[in-house]
Amino acid sequence: MSFATTALRAVGRGVIVSQARCMSVQFKAPVRDIQFVIDEVLEGDRHYVKAGYEECNEELRASVVEECAKFAEDVLSPLNKVGDEEGAKHDPKTKDVKTPTGWKEAYESYAALGWQGLSVPEAYGGQGLPTSLNMVKAELFATANWTWGMFPGLSIGCMNTLILCGSEEQKQKYLPKLADGTWLGTMCLTEPQCGTDLGQVKTKAVKQGDGSYKLTGTKIFISCGEHDFTENIVHIVLARTENSPAGTKGLSLFLVPKYLENSDGSLSKEKNVTCGSIESKMGIHGSPTCVMHFEDTVGYLIGQEFKGLEQMFVFMNTARIGTALQGLGAAELAFQGGLTYARDRGSMRALSGTKAPEKVADPIIHHGDVRRMLLTCKAVAEGARCMMYDVSMMSDYMLKARTEAERKAIDEEMGFLTPILKGCITELGLEAANLGVQCYGGHGYIKEWGMEQNVRDARIGTLYEGTTGIQALDLLGRKIFIQQKGRSFGQFAKRVFAYTKKQLIDDRKTSQHKWEALSVTRHMLQWFYLTGRIGFNAQANKDREVISTSSVDFLMYSGYVTMSYYWLRMMDTAAAKLKDSSLAQSERDFYEAKIATGKFYFERMLPRAKSHYALALNSSKVTMDDRALGGLPF
Repeated sequence: MSFATTALRAVGRGVIVSQARCMSVQFKAPVRDIQFVIDEVLEGDRHYVKAGYEECNEELRASVVEECAKFAEDVLSPLNKVGDEEGAKHDPKTKDVKTPTGWKEAYESYAALGWQGLSVPEAYGGQGLPTSLNMVKAELFATANWTWGMFPGLSIGCMNTLILCGSEEQKQKYLPKLADGTWLGTMCLTEPQCGTDLGQVKTKAVKQGDGSYKLTGTKIFISCGEHDFTENIVHIVLARTENSPAGTKGLSLFLVPKYLENSDGSLSKEKNVTCGSIESKMGIHGSPTCVMHFEDTVGYLIGQEFKGLEQMFVFMNTARIGTALQGLGAAELAFQGGLTYARDRGSMRALSGTKAPEKVADPIIHHGDVRRMLLTCKAVAEGARCMMYDVSMMSDYMLKARTEAERKAIDEEMGFLTPILKGCITELGLEAANLGVQCYGGHGYIKEWGMEQNVRDARIGTLYEGTTGIQALDLLGRKIFIQQKGRSFGQFAKRVFAYTKKQLIDDRKTSQHKWEALSVTRHMLQWFYLTGRIGFNAQANKDREVISTSSVDFLMYSGYVTMSYYWLRMMDTAAAKLKDSSLAQSERDFYEAKIATGKFYFERMLPRAKSHYALALNSSKVTMDDRALGGLPF
């Protein structure tokens, strides 16, 4: 039996089987896959004790996963199509935004269950559980209904910013209501004249006699900037104080509530900040993308003046890692929908011989190309899950760091991997979403099946929080060549080499995946060479634009190699578990599926890195030749 057959046969997730005309795919939470990564591959018990979360044992983690799974399946998944069809509605007179039918009620249930404060410190009204456990919650909700999940997801970044950068007074005043879900938060960066180039931000902040500031300006592309979920919204805003330096060095960070509080704790009736309009978008229709107007709006400085961009990166990195979840979720949803359809849909006979003689045609799951598409979606979702959970576990240490140096070291390591996660996983997730449509053939293009919505929703993932090109420049330019000068790259490589050395040398007699370990090692060495070569071309050959023209291929190469390391770890963990002769057959099938999917990744996906490697080595001359674009005077 081929490893492709093993991987698909042993899925065992209970995905709802389609009828002759299935409607939108119903999400089934991959609980066993999640537990495999946290408890077994990443050794959850050991990690949480080391990180100072002894109470976060396997029983507690299982309870959180199971309850989140129920909410995702029973409440959020059925609302996904509703949100797409109805969308958010803006009232130009009142400046209010109404969310789709059932969405506000779903949020109220979510808040009542205490999910929003899961990883907020107990001192500020949260449950004090690790942020990595919040990532599990976020994945389940994101896959079931990405657009709904944006509302509480953005608020997590707002809370993290206040926890790490806010004053004690700001924490005490705002965090409890954000933690219990009474209020939600957003971030406001982009303006009409600038996208990612925040050095062009013009919003002004003028200091008042009472220490507050008056902000004036317009922000665009503000996800969930206005809505009816909560009575108040806390905006984290970038602006310039008077006489501030030009560029990003002059930016400061401000806390701006939608409604100001009166002396008795009640909220004022007049809005402090208003939504002028919302965008008409390709996808994520239920999430209002707002134009926000600040007109003598009262705000409060967060942290130090002119440290705004540095502090905002706390929020941005949270958002970027969160956005990578969209790629994971799109791949998972494409796989679940595609698998359901392929098991039922009959078309032609399999090339290897008839599989269903009692039917006029074989189910398309027996066709090799359909399996290629399904396994690509599966390999992306499961590989991304392991990558993202490992990085989220790093944040468990950061929030409990004893010194600033310790926190900075963890932040740098996470910062190195963040553009890889955000850039590569959203690109692969979008590819997987498209493959989901392709598995259905013409039916995939029809709205009622749900696959085309997955594509439209996933498309934004490669754009917001910085496009793939911006992530690539961040990785290659800032994280490797300029800001960190390769420190975190070296630390990550050291970790990978230590692992593959164990497989190739220490355990060479017992290791079952020596070929895969050798492949990871070889690709890591090529990664080092590629980095050095691009740097040489930029400096010695005076080809500065090569940093830009090679960066996306460098990013994708980095992503494929990083994912191969995590797939190797999953394969080795599964192989070790299979040595237990007392395993139930369902568990044996599960572990065999992991190894089979891992082999598919190494044989059918990792080779893609070779083309990115070759492309990244080329100079920028052809790309930057004006004649190629018609010789126009640019």
